[in-house]
Amino acid sequence: MTIALRPLQWIREFGRPPRILGLDIARGLAILGMAGAHIGETEPFQWLDPTTWTDLVHGRSSILFAVLAGVSIALMTGRSTLPDRERIPSIRLNLIGRGAVIFLIGLALEILNTPIAVILTLYGLLYVAVIPFLRWRVWQLLVASGVLALAGPALLALLGAVTLNPYGAGIGFVLYGTYPITVWMAFVLGGLALGRLRIDQVRTAGVALGVGVLLAAAGYGLGALGSATGVTWSSASFSWSSGSSGASDMSILPGEDSAEGSSSEEWVEPSGWDTYPQSLADADPLGSALIAFLSVDPHTGGTAEILGSGGFALAVIALCILLSRPLRWPLLPLGALGSMPLSAYSGHVLVIALLSGPGGYFTSNVLWAVMAVGLLVVTTLWSVYVGRGPLERLVGWSAAKMAAVPTR
Repeated sequence: MTIALRPLQWIREFGRPPRILGLDIARGLAILGMAGAHIGETEPFQWLDPTTWTDLVHGRSSILFAVLAGVSIALMTGRSTLPDRERIPSIRLNLIGRGAVIFLIGLALEILNTPIAVILTLYGLLYVAVIPFLRWRVWQLLVASGVLALAGPALLALLGAVTLNPYGAGIGFVLYGTYPITVWMAFVLGGLALGRLRIDQVRTAGVALGVGVLLAAAGYGLGALGSATGVTWSSASFSWSSGSSGASDMSILPGEDSAEGSSSEEWVEPSGWDTYPQSLADADPLGSALIAFLSVDPHTGGTAEILGSGGFALAVIALCILLSRPLRWPLLPLGALGSMPLSAYSGHVLVIALLSGPGGYFTSNVLWAVMAVGLLVVTTLWSVYVGRGPLERLVGWSAAKMAAVPTR
C-alpha cells in the first residue's frame, strides 16, 4: 500500500476488535492528565468554578493509569477466561520480563533528575506482584481489592506509628513512598477484575459507570466528613507522602514544618525502649489510622482517596468505552496516544527534563497545551506509518524473549 493511502486504511482499521478502542482512549486521557499534573498550573477544585476543574488531573490520572494496567494484564492473560494452568509458567516469565524492562525505563527517567514522581518503577513492580492473582476469580479479586482499599491504609499508618516511622530503601519504595504498593495493588486488582468482566460490552460498561459514580460519591463523601471534623492527613504525626503527581514527594515528619504550618507537638527523638512510650504517644497510632482512613487528597493513599479516585477512574474508563463507538473518528488521535502509553509517558518526561534542566521545575499551562497537541500529533503519525510504539516494541520483545522455551 502506498504511503498516501495509509491514513485511510488506519482510520478504517485502527482500534477495531480484538483491540478495545475505549481503553486506548482512557490511557490517552491518563497520559495527558499526568502531563498536566507535572507541569500544569491548577487551582483547588470547586464544583461551581469550571476554571478549577483542571485540578482533577492530580492523583486521579496516575490512578486511572494503574487501573488500566490491571485491565491490560487481564487482556494479556485470557480476557474473560482464566488462563490454563499449563500457560501460567510462560505468563509469569512474560510478566516478569515486562516488569523488569518497565522498571529499568523508570530508573532511567528518574536519573534525569526532574521533580516528577515517576510511576514506571512501581508500574514495573506491579507486573510482578500481580502474578499470584492471575487465576483468581472476579469475586476474589474484588474482595482482595476491597480489603486493601478499606483496611490497607489504616493498617499501614498504624504500623508506621507503632514502629516510629521506620525508613529504608525497601519500605520507602513500596510502603511509604508516593506510590505505596498496598494502595496501588488495590487499583491493579480492581482493574484485573474489570478486564475479566468483558468491559468491551455496552452492558458491562454501563454497570461499571454506575458503580464508579457510587464509589466516587462514597470516597469523596468520606473525605468531606474528615475535613468537616478536622481530621486531615496533613496533621498526621507519621510520615506520609504529599504533593501532586507532578511534585517531589515531601514527608511530613513530627516536629517538621508542614505545608500548612509547623507541628504543635514536641517530638521526642526515639532512642530505644526508654523513650518509646512517649514517642508512641506522640505518634498517636489510632489517630494516625483514622487520618489514613479519611484522607482524600491526591497521593495521600487514604481509603477515601482510593474509593473516590478509584471510582472516578472506573467511571472514566466506562465512559470512554461507551463513547468510543458513536465518537470513534474524532477520538482516534486520543486512542493512538493511548496505544503507546509507555513511549508517550517517557517522551513527555524527557521533554520536561530537556526544558527545565537537571533539578529544575516550572509550570505552564501553555506548555501543557502544546505538549498535549504534540503528543497527539506525533503518536497518531507514528501509529499510522509505523504502528506500535517504540518502547512498547522493546517491552514486548523482552517479554517474548523471557518467556521463550529453549529449543535445545
